[in-house]
Amino acid sequence: MRVWDARLLQDNLPAGKQRTEHIYDYAGSEENRKQINKHFDRLQTRLILGLILGFLLPNALLSAYFHFQFTHTLKNSAILSLEAVADNQKNALDLYLRERIANIYNLFRSPDFTLHPPQEVMEGYLRTLRHYHDGFVDVGFLDPQGVQTGYAGPTPELLGSDYSDEPWFQRLMQGNKNHVISDSHPGVRDTEYFTVAVRQIFFDKVYVLRATLDPDKLYMLLRSTVQGSNVESALINAQGQYQVVDPKISFISKSSAFIPPPESPDQSVGIHELDIDDIPTLVAYAWLTETPWALLVSQPLSVAQAGMYRARLILTISLLCISLVISGVIFYTIRRLINDARRMTTKGQQLQEMLAHASKLASIGELAAGVAHEINNPLAIIMATSGVIRDMLNPEFELDHSPEAINKELAVIDSAATRAKGITKKLQEMGKTRMPQAEPCDINVQVETVLNRLKKVELRGKSIDIQLHLAPNLPPILAEPEPLRQVFNNILLNAADAIDDKGTITISTGVRENAVAITISDTGRGIAPENLERIFHPFFTTKGGHHGTGLGLSIAASIVKYLGGVIKVNSTVGKGSAFTVLLPNNYYCPLT
Repeated sequence: MRVWDARLLQDNLPAGKQRTEHIYDYAGSEENRKQINKHFDRLQTRLILGLILGFLLPNALLSAYFHFQFTHTLKNSAILSLEAVADNQKNALDLYLRERIANIYNLFRSPDFTLHPPQEVMEGYLRTLRHYHDGFVDVGFLDPQGVQTGYAGPTPELLGSDYSDEPWFQRLMQGNKNHVISDSHPGVRDTEYFTVAVRQIFFDKVYVLRATLDPDKLYMLLRSTVQGSNVESALINAQGQYQVVDPKISFISKSSAFIPPPESPDQSVGIHELDIDDIPTLVAYAWLTETPWALLVSQPLSVAQAGMYRARLILTISLLCISLVISGVIFYTIRRLINDARRMTTKGQQLQEMLAHASKLASIGELAAGVAHEINNPLAIIMATSGVIRDMLNPEFELDHSPEAINKELAVIDSAATRAKGITKKLQEMGKTRMPQAEPCDINVQVETVLNRLKKVELRGKSIDIQLHLAPNLPPILAEPEPLRQVFNNILLNAADAIDDKGTITISTGVRENAVAITISDTGRGIAPENLERIFHPFFTTKGGHHGTGLGLSIAASIVKYLGGVIKVNSTVGKGSAFTVLLPNNYYCPLT
């Protein structure tokens, strides 16, 4: 079903001036429904995108930011915690080694000390050392040549051994310190030990007391100071060889994959992040004071952050669930609102179609009433005049029945019949079906043709200034020339009738809105807003009963409609009117 689509636009004008634009467009109700559905689909898409951009995206960005900050803070917390563990263990190890060194120093000051200690004195030294700490394995006394002249311990065959070529002995003799701690080394029974040796000068000669310590006791000390689960500690020398290590991790004879950089004066504890067996692991290190050993304290990141990871996971899942619930509620609300608006608009469209149908029925009623009124007038004249002729031919009334008098009355009948014939002819032109004979039409040529014809007859003798502003090189219109000329003719006649005395009619052509535009404006009376919607109805006229039938603009609107075009009317009361015809240059609809 095809309907007229009318839209009323109001411009902002000074007080007291009213300018109204009325647009008559040819549209399909089914096409309108499709456009409405597309509009609401686009609206729903925009609202959902707005939901994503306005709610979900900021939440996602904030979550990502807080996740980054949380991870960074959590990692820093794990680093600080592991650094504290490493620092505590370093201090505990240094204290442990200093105590062992002091234990051996005290033997030089014992009451039974002698430069040639007998076996029972050495046994007493060992008991004293084990009283201080059960990690001592044996004790020996070395003369200035590095020969062990006194020994007590599980390996008596070491008595008389020469230690002058041992690295630790040479370091002790050549170094600035009066004590030295050796690297871990296998003993006679293939058990790993490390040696603590102290020197003293007697009679300008250097004598040495040495003792071996069990590394397992030192490892137990490390384990006792561990804070947290899955924290592993180890001691390595400057070459990376393990001195103290958990047997589950490595053997003492093995080397560490990580060797810390040299000790920095302004940094007691350092930390690195490494991949150990493809597991991200934090490794804190600290160089000991009493010996060139490095303490390594390691902990997997996943273990260090396990508790906070669980809290973050719970928080993330909760936030995700809340966001999904809120998004679902908003999405459901959007869908419901859009569907309600779609239904209301569809109902409004149906009501508009019903209104248009009712308007059509009203127009048909007005058309029928107008036809009856317009045809009844000449019929009444014909009937009255025929009665006069009968009276003239009746001898009783003694009226003038000369041929001249009768012809005069017959002329009145002819005039009335001609008027009725003109009305029926215009009605036929509005509704008759004929084969279209379309051809490319130059709008400028058609306008000039109509104007030249009007100047010879209808506009002749009127004080109207015609101004032409015709755009060159207009694209042609595929249409029938005569109906086009009839459109321009009817609009120009209405413009001329709107000018009472003197005025101007301006005709301009051009391309606008992808269509060829023809604008005919006048400086006449203008059209009242209450009449603007009715000017295209059949038989509507403001000129009076003897000045036209009111079919001119209705016929023009019908022709433009079938050409796929639009008529726009701008009017200001007291200032004039402007009719704009927009015709597509690539569309042709036959005049059927």
